[in-house]
Amino acid sequence: MRRTIGCFWGCALLLLFAALPLQAADLAVKGGVVYTVSGEPIKDGVVLIENGKIKKVGPASRVRIPSGVPVHEAAAVTPGLVDVHTVMGFAGIYNSDRGQVQDQDQLEKSSPVQPELRAVDAYDPIEPLVEFARSLGVTTIHTGHGTGAVISGQTLIAKTRGGTVEDVVLREQASVAATLGPSVSHNFDSPGTRAKVVSMLRESLVAADTYRARMKGDKQPDRNLAHETMAKVLDGDLPLMITAQSAGEIASALRLQKEFGFKLWLDGAAESYRMVDEIRDAGIGVMLHPTMIRSGGDMENAGFDTAVKLAQAGIPFAIQSGFESYVPKTRIILYEAQAAVHVGLAPEQALRAITLTPAEMLGIADRVGSIEAGKDADLVLFDGDPLEYTTHACKVLIEGELVSEECR
Repeated sequence: MRRTIGCFWGCALLLLFAALPLQAADLAVKGGVVYTVSGEPIKDGVVLIENGKIKKVGPASRVRIPSGVPVHEAAAVTPGLVDVHTVMGFAGIYNSDRGQVQDQDQLEKSSPVQPELRAVDAYDPIEPLVEFARSLGVTTIHTGHGTGAVISGQTLIAKTRGGTVEDVVLREQASVAATLGPSVSHNFDSPGTRAKVVSMLRESLVAADTYRARMKGDKQPDRNLAHETMAKVLDGDLPLMITAQSAGEIASALRLQKEFGFKLWLDGAAESYRMVDEIRDAGIGVMLHPTMIRSGGDMENAGFDTAVKLAQAGIPFAIQSGFESYVPKTRIILYEAQAAVHVGLAPEQALRAITLTPAEMLGIADRVGSIEAGKDADLVLFDGDPLEYTTHACKVLIEGELVSEECR
């Protein structure tokens, strides 16, 4: 009797395990080429996705797709694109600050120094410009208060899938945004010169240093949100993202970083090709302006091939969508990377500059930026070479969810 019961349960378990798929998955993606970015491209590749995460990736000959699992197919598959600096969700698609439609909320001009402004209080996750960028493969953005003030406010990191702010934000406080150069003087009566801009930024850091020292004393001062925010910069909890275009402004940013020891994100850096030794010696990367940025003003000496020169110098860089004072307010990083390839950047470097490198700079490479097991299933499916202008992004997945399926 015992032998009969044992055989019954043993046989039942064998039948149960035989019926289970070898690899559980919610869906699968097949690509003629899967660009993992972190490794070599995989021809005839497969990505298995489970619970919004990448479960396994490899060639079709080694990764079995379980029966009954939905399959998306494409000529090429890349990680979701990561925009290292934009203002989308603050600057909107209609480019209007008048009348009934006002969608330019990226720069508060009541004061040139306002580090206390929180990006999370103003971000619009359903802004049509966010949806447009998403349809072209942008799945993660670093956005917030824009350039043009000594300290314009804080930034955040979010997925572009829409919904509430709480649903999409990965990091409420990503950095504090600052700007050096004459563009600040165009927006405010004071500061009026480059030296005054740097002086005001330095004063803010000194005041924060004094504030945090007093906070450790017996008699604490009243709470000051501006000083509190900049104290986080001094403590290393928040990077200071400094937009500096000319060689002189870049040099000032590097001096400030050396003086106060904060973590520096160098943004824009139009003349970084003149400062490669200094930037490399400082051990920082560059959040580079869009390849096709219009030259003029702060960008007078911007070059199409700056990314190529940074790559040759061994300096990490990510290509951003940026911000312009008129249409297009925000560019599409896929197009900017394509343009960089046509002026000499290697295709693998260009793809890395809009995926894994920005993820590493932003400190989120454990989740996004490459196609690896355990990371978020953020994928873009193309009908051809992703760095060819005639190719379309036909499907976009964010954490395994199909969020766009129109070839654009």
